Amino acid sequence: MSLLIKNALIVNPDKVSTKPMDILIEKGIIAKMDSSLKTSAKKTIDAAGKYVLPGLIDIHVHLREPGREDKETIETGSKSAVKGGFTSIFCMPNTNPVIDHAMIVEAIIKEANRVGLVNVFPIGAITKGQKNEELTDMSELKEAGCLALSDDGRAVSNSQLMRMAMEYSKMVDLLLIQHCEDPLLSNHGVMNEGINSTLLGLKGIPGVAETIIVARDIELAHYLKTKIHFAHMSLKRSVELIRFAKSQGINVTAEACPHHFSLTDDVVKSFDTNTKVNPPLRTAEDVEAIKQGLKDGTIDCITTDHAPHTREEKELEYDHAPFGMIGLETALGLSVSELVEKKYLTWPQLVNKMSTMPAKITGLVNKGEIKEGKDADMTIVDPKKEWTVQKENFSSKSKNSPFIGWKLKGSVEVTICGGKIVYQI
Repeated sequence: MSLLIKNALIVNPDKVSTKPMDILIEKGIIAKMDSSLKTSAKKTIDAAGKYVLPGLIDIHVHLREPGREDKETIETGSKSAVKGGFTSIFCMPNTNPVIDHAMIVEAIIKEANRVGLVNVFPIGAITKGQKNEELTDMSELKEAGCLALSDDGRAVSNSQLMRMAMEYSKMVDLLLIQHCEDPLLSNHGVMNEGINSTLLGLKGIPGVAETIIVARDIELAHYLKTKIHFAHMSLKRSVELIRFAKSQGINVTAEACPHHFSLTDDVVKSFDTNTKVNPPLRTAEDVEAIKQGLKDGTIDCITTDHAPHTREEKELEYDHAPFGMIGLETALGLSVSELVEKKYLTWPQLVNKMSTMPAKITGLVNKGEIKEGKDADMTIVDPKKEWTVQKENFSSKSKNSPFIGWKLKGSVEVTICGGKIVYQI
């Protein structure tokens, strides 16, 4: 189907167009761009006064299917993604069963294609059953459709096993995404270790549990001349280590989540279990460091770590409730409100963090930019529109968000995936 977007202010990673442009989409591809196209498309969208971004890409999502469809499904997660402006999402392997062989990868892709809303890319496990004992068959996982591997939810804490994983992933050209947490140091903690954990009487997770894995894997990447991607960075010290690694030419990339640049561990004083995440919310100094890391390019991209849980699970005591919050539908609004409005990032830089760099890191060469010949994945945003996060408006099956009631700026008006309108306000 042909689709024409009129009067678009196009935001690419290098600039915002100075004058409105028309975009013609044919067969899922951006066919032509000009200031005034004369063509007869089957459908036309007037984007006057709106920004048109490359479709947002999230390389860290938990869809819970297979195994915990009471929390989220591929279908409900896809609906949540497109409402948040995402056109491609990468789902983590800590499902039940774990995504550690081809059959599960193929089943997820088949279901995502049936739903037909968003590009879903399964991330395979690094170790079988995520047990930190034996590597998965990486070649098989890649052939089935995986572009990356991770044991997210757990670190590959065995250093020799991580070395082997880096060597084999380099051979088969798969991205490794590391969950940075030494389990012996985190030792069943539930929040950031510091003054607030002491005041609240909650067991803390020390920052060194994160940074010791960051430092180790930087050294391994340097020694093996390979690459590593660090998930959900939360600490000033982690940012410093990554900044130094990049200055040495070591091939590392990193992500941060909106909750880690929007909230501090002060909010845990409410005992709202929606503030319980892993890695935990940190201090104001850490929040500022994450923002500066995004600003100077130390942190390459923004991801959500969308982690749905049932109401019953989140209503348990803080010690016993599961880690995680949903994030697909609030990520853009939080990023605009906390980063663009506060002058840490420009709109093109935000596009770079939420679309261009995720595409580059994962090898999606036809995504992440609005350009003739690229995939017609786009997000149309009203940059000035304010909206309030409301529990009843979430498309996700779960509602575990600490941002309910927040007023955010930047409203997703239309999401287009593969040339098809998959969400419209």
